[in-house]
Amino acid sequence: MSVIITPQKVLLNFQRCTSWEDKYLYLIELGDRFCRLPLSAQTDNHKLRGCQSRVWITLDKSDTTLQFAANSDAAIVKGLLALIIIAYDKKTSQQIAAFNIDAWFEQLGLTQHLTATRAIGIATIIKQVQLMSGV
Repeated sequence: MSVIITPQKVLLNFQRCTSWEDKYLYLIELGDRFCRLPLSAQTDNHKLRGCQSRVWITLDKSDTTLQFAANSDAAIVKGLLALIIIAYDKKTSQQIAAFNIDAWFEQLGLTQHLTATRAIGIATIIKQVQLMSGV
């Protein structure tokens, strides 16, 4: 039985980490756990433009919810993608629109610990995911 990871659980786990090194290790662990886009889907059709790292995202729409899959060639970016998946996967477009991911990233302390380049990249990814989901 797998444990469901929610944004609240991630926040709690981040608060339990005693250093930023621990937080980055947790972020990398989340990336390994949640970013499992098969190599066959890591194509130019799914590749996001405008990121320094290579990033691929797919979206499957069911009748009511959206399911995301993603991957990156960079461990930290992969962890950040995992956070987006945790926040948005298996949610409706309305739930995605209602979730303030910027405030959540601020609560996690990521905003002040990401390089400017990485912050711009993650903002680009979030915007693209929101566009894909119809938000």
